[in-house]
Amino acid sequence: MTLRVAVVGSGPAGSSAAETLAASGIETYLFERKLDNAKPCGGAIPLCMVGEFDLPPEIIDRRVRKMKMISPSNREVDINLVNEEEYIGMCRREVLDGFLRNRAAKLGANLINATVHKVDIPTNNTDPYTIHYVDHADGSVQGVGKTLKVDLIIGADGANSRIAKEMDAGDYNYAIAFQERIRLPEDKMAFYNDLAEMYVGDDVSTDFYAWVFPKYDHVAVGTGTMHVNKASIKQLQAGIRARAAKKLEGGKIIKVEAHPIPEHPRPRRVVGRIALVGDAAGYVTKSSGEGIYFAAKSGRMCAETIVETSNNGSRIPTENDLKLYIKRWDKKYGLTYKVLDILQTVFYRSDATREAFVEMCGDMDVQKLTFDSYLYKTVVPANPITQLKITAKTIGSLIRGNALAP
Repeated sequence: MTLRVAVVGSGPAGSSAAETLAASGIETYLFERKLDNAKPCGGAIPLCMVGEFDLPPEIIDRRVRKMKMISPSNREVDINLVNEEEYIGMCRREVLDGFLRNRAAKLGANLINATVHKVDIPTNNTDPYTIHYVDHADGSVQGVGKTLKVDLIIGADGANSRIAKEMDAGDYNYAIAFQERIRLPEDKMAFYNDLAEMYVGDDVSTDFYAWVFPKYDHVAVGTGTMHVNKASIKQLQAGIRARAAKKLEGGKIIKVEAHPIPEHPRPRRVVGRIALVGDAAGYVTKSSGEGIYFAAKSGRMCAETIVETSNNGSRIPTENDLKLYIKRWDKKYGLTYKVLDILQTVFYRSDATREAFVEMCGDMDVQKLTFDSYLYKTVVPANPITQLKITAKTIGSLIRGNALAP
């Protein structure tokens, strides 16, 4: 037999999964509702992703080597990458996603422009799943109703995942991201040539941070907040526009976007022969809000587990086989998520602690530890003396933060 796998959603998670499956000779179907989708997203990717996922330089709009952290009292801390070879890549999601999707299709994945709206779940471990979908290949919104039988399903269809609902994966807390793409005059855009800005404060985000990230010919200006505060999202966006007003003078809004962001993994990420990856699984980090790399990595790890446990498609993996992917994921990244959760709880709870957070970012030991973990996704423990220094500086910053906060 040849194993049949449906991947629903062709963002970084779904396309990376489909690429791995197709390259291994497994019959792969990649569903995408909107082929020109431009997901609202800061679009930052770590350096390790460029090499690990073989990304060509032309899909990276900007190579950011400078970060500016701006506190509630408008204290600015500049963070510069020392190594000339290092950078944070800034991408437009429609460009990145399109590249990964097309690469998967070239390797043999069957790309289907369709909306999946229902899954018939079998009552045993061998019968196929039946996917009900509306095919938009004719260019119409109404499309044509069709079905497809497959042995496994990977849900990579984002925070509002239909697959997660069909498999009863359970809910999670989520945040709302709001972003405006603003085209700036040439002289203003030059300021952001290789610079990204992060603003913190109750005026720009009650839970996270706001950002100004450079893209090809515009900047992405956005913020995020927990869904319980979503009524205030436009007020918070006005806050970041006000804080960055002088730098954005003469700018023209070319696109307004909003999207939910998961805050923690779903209670169930594998049920039967269905697995969730990326945002559908809840793999966005606290504190940094990073999701692109972890989406692509989870898609690849899930697909690699399927290839391995199916003996290259010669048998149907079981639920326990698929759960091996979850065990590997949690072992590799579980601590990262916990640490960033703690950092968000400690430093984002008030303007006083945000002042402390920005002050901490000015410390070279902290910068090295932070950038090493972000750029390469490997946390190298600091030596005991450095660790003690960082701890002492953290306590001192928290104390001073209370005095500095407006």
